[in-house]
Amino acid sequence: MNQAPRLDPALAAGNHQFLADYQARHFKWEAAGGVATITLNRPERKNPLTFDSYAELRDLFGRLRYAQDVKAVVVAGAGDNFCSGGDVHEIIGPLVRLKAPELLMFTRMTGDLVKAMRACPQPIVAAVDGVCAGAGAIVAMASDMRLGTARSKTAFLFNRVGLAGCDMGACAILPRLIGQGRASELLYTGRALGGEEGERWGFFNRLCAPEQVLAEATSLARSLAEGPTFANGITKTMLHQEWAMTLEQAIEAEAQAQAICMMTEDFSRAYHAFVAKQKPRFEGN
Repeated sequence: MNQAPRLDPALAAGNHQFLADYQARHFKWEAAGGVATITLNRPERKNPLTFDSYAELRDLFGRLRYAQDVKAVVVAGAGDNFCSGGDVHEIIGPLVRLKAPELLMFTRMTGDLVKAMRACPQPIVAAVDGVCAGAGAIVAMASDMRLGTARSKTAFLFNRVGLAGCDMGACAILPRLIGQGRASELLYTGRALGGEEGERWGFFNRLCAPEQVLAEATSLARSLAEGPTFANGITKTMLHQEWAMTLEQAIEAEAQAQAICMMTEDFSRAYHAFVAKQKPRFEGN
């Protein structure tokens, strides 16, 4: 007897995308084995962002919500730096000539990048070396995990250019990573956070040698891609949504989320593998 298809083709058409062959225009994109790597690729300028790269990153992370062949993402910078923030000549210069509606269009676009990063189910690992400033620091902050180097310098330097530290979710996310007092210091002063200090403060999960940070970030992402990716996506969703919940709401939401995970084939496969004293094979379903 023929089994009915697991997913209606019409439903799949609207909700399944395959991005391994995506052709990026404003940064480098590679995908293999379930791990995609985004490389900000302007090393001669310390990999700054432009209007174009902001928009493409926002749209790509939005599409990752529906990607079937990308299970984890690495974000890195080319050369010896992560990202120097918004390009002074291509972003900062034009901004001083814009009116309020266009300025709000820009700030909403940059915030939408962070929202898309937090909304995609794939864990994001940032490989941070060298300069990680302004919007670059935000991209690292919005990732799920950060591997750094001793020579990395992370600076939320918005007040250095006459702006508030409340940029792209910094006042919401950064205190949750390193604490209110430490976040306040960085956002009020704009000073650089060194790699070792960043690890002590909890901004970095761990430090790596500069020549190894990308490889270790990729290895971490690969281990996540080989895990129960549906369940990992639920974990990411709950980590984000529970910021706005009471404890009672969070416990109930987690009860419902875990019950859904218990209906997956990954959960069943893990049980049978345990009984057979084998390593479970996760397929994300």
